[in-house]
Order: sequence, then structure tokens, then C-alpha cells
Amino acid sequence: MIDEQQEDGAPGAGASNGASGPGTAAPNSVEALTAERDEVKDRMLRIAAEFENWKRRARKEQDDAEAKAREGVLRDMLDVIDNLERAVGAFEGNAAGKGAPAAAPDGAAVLKGVNLVLRLFQSKLERYNVKPIAARGEPFDPKVHEAISRVETAEVPPGAVAVELQRGYRIGDRLLRPAMVSVASAPAKAPEGGGA
Repeated sequence: MIDEQQEDGAPGAGASNGASGPGTAAPNSVEALTAERDEVKDRMLRIAAEFENWKRRARKEQDDAEAKAREGVLRDMLDVIDNLERAVGAFEGNAAGKGAPAAAPDGAAVLKGVNLVLRLFQSKLERYNVKPIAARGEPFDPKVHEAISRVETAEVPPGAVAVELQRGYRIGDRLLRPAMVSVASAPAKAPEGGGA
């Protein structure tokens, strides 16, 4: 009877029963973990490939949008160039008359043509929300004006823009190019008591 109790309560008997349970479960859990790992790895590789494709598409879309914007602006500038070429062609055609002596260009007509081209150019710029910056007589603002020199004058108050050397432009609220200006300073006073 003691022998039977030892068999039932013996550590060897329990170990063999317990060993068969985890022994059969271990290979299944390793296989499950391996399968899960492979699935996660595959998913991550797919996500990385999709991200690379998205980056490529986004870069191409950005390049296409920039090219389209550039083309629109340049197409509008071609209208201005066409008008300037017509003006030059008319002047050259007038100067190289059929055997007749070259006629002097009509200054008023040339000025009128240049003004028309200038207005066309300004209308094209307005289409892109490009507007000139007011400068002459305005207080000097380093955010939109670039001071080139100082000018002594009484025509505008000291610290204001006396002369606009190159017009500045904004595109929307952003500065496209600052205006190059000369800033007014108070005129020097003449020395008193000219001579003895």
C-alpha cells in the first residue's frame, strides 16, 4: 500500500503528467509567435512601401503644381513680350521704309505704346495679387523700404521717403521686393553772418 501511495504522490508521477501538457503546448505557442511576428513584419513592410509611394506621389504632385503655377505666370508674361515685339517691329518697319529715307519715330506714339504695355503688365501682376508699395512721402518703414541714401530736403518731413529709386511690390500680405528709397533729412541751416 505504501508503494501505491508513493506512486500516486511521488514527484516523478506528477512530473510526467505535467511534462506532457507543457511539452505539447510549447511547440504550438512558438509557432503562433513566429506566425504573429511574420505577420507584423509583413504589415510593417507594406506600410513602409505605401509610405514611400505616398512620398513619391506627393513630391510629383508638388512638382506638377509648381510647374503649372510657373507656366501660368510665364504665359501671361508672353502677352507683354508680344506687345513689346510688335512695338519694336513697328519702329523697325517705320525706320526701314521702302527706299524712302528713314522717318523719325513719333515720340508720342512710342510713349503711348509703352504706356499700354505697362498697363497690360500691371493688370497681369494684379491677377496674381501683386501690388506696388506706396513709398514717396510715406514714413520710412524698414519692413518694406530699403534705404539707399539720405537726401536733404524740405519737401517731405525728415524720416519720410523723399525719392523712390525702385518700386517695391507685395504679393498678398508678403513682401515680394522692398522699395529702394532715399530718406529725407532736414536741410542743413545756412551759416549765420556770411562774412566780415
